Amino acid sequence: MDDLEALKVKLKKFADDRDWDQFHSPKNLSMALSVEVSELVECFQWLTEEQSQNLSPEQLSAVIDEIADVQVYLLRLATKLDVDILAAVEQKMLKNIAKYPADKVRGSAKKYDQYALI
Repeated sequence: MDDLEALKVKLKKFADDRDWDQFHSPKNLSMALSVEVSELVECFQWLTEEQSQNLSPEQLSAVIDEIADVQVYLLRLATKLDVDILAAVEQKMLKNIAKYPADKVRGSAKKYDQYALI
């Protein structure tokens, strides 16, 4: 069992031990995930680009906690929907390679539909 699968099992047990699985519908988990992402964004609100790359130990600790919360809800959602996250990422990368050919998009932050890909 890989680390990601082991973590999914551990998180499921954590929820089961507290009888929280009843609340972990895909809808509720996606909403909770959104809240946690917002809390992560809040850690960077009003920081300059430079400040966001040079966090204090306290700021970094808060960011780490929020990243963990995001991952917890994402893994719970994947478990509920029986999604293999690593396989999904691999498939999405293949789509992104097609949408963003390196020789056409290098150095640009435009969205794929803004390129004249011929």
